[in-house]
Amino acid sequence: MLDFQRLEDLATQLADEAANTDSKRGEAQRPLFDEQLFHCRSKLLVPCVEEIREEILALSREHSQGKLNPSRTQHICERIVAQIQAVQRELATQQIRKNEPQRTRSRRKPIYELKQELAQHQEWAKRLATMQRTKEQAVNRCRSVEEQQSLESEAATLADRLYRCRAALAKLEKQISMRERKG
Repeated sequence: MLDFQRLEDLATQLADEAANTDSKRGEAQRPLFDEQLFHCRSKLLVPCVEEIREEILALSREHSQGKLNPSRTQHICERIVAQIQAVQRELATQQIRKNEPQRTRSRRKPIYELKQELAQHQEWAKRLATMQRTKEQAVNRCRSVEEQQSLESEAATLADRLYRCRAALAKLEKQISMRERKG
């Protein structure tokens, strides 16, 4: 026999905890649960708990009207249990998540910004390549060992910067190409 009062008491307890958690943490960036588990697609816990309460109320109403068949009852009860467990897990992991370092999600740049960055990196790569060639030519002309070592060090530093710049260029080109393919 179903204990509707026990389910409702559990839902009330979850509602209080959910409201407390929602007020502390605010909306999540994405819906908290899969749409197969909760229809509401909420970024807060309270609407999810409300959906659980509505399911319990509907089940109780159908039971009191004698309209419940065993297979439907089993299906709805399994869904309610899965929903309750999901909310309980979400509430239980709040302390753990609070202690985790926060990842800052960078916003997705519009393609025109990526193209501007690409043009800027191309300009920097040209300048760095020119500066590196100039330093390497100066190494061949210099007379003292100290000056030669200094110029070689500067040329090596420029080569490293040029390498990093070209790597950034390749990454930007790949991002732009992927975005253009996706539309």
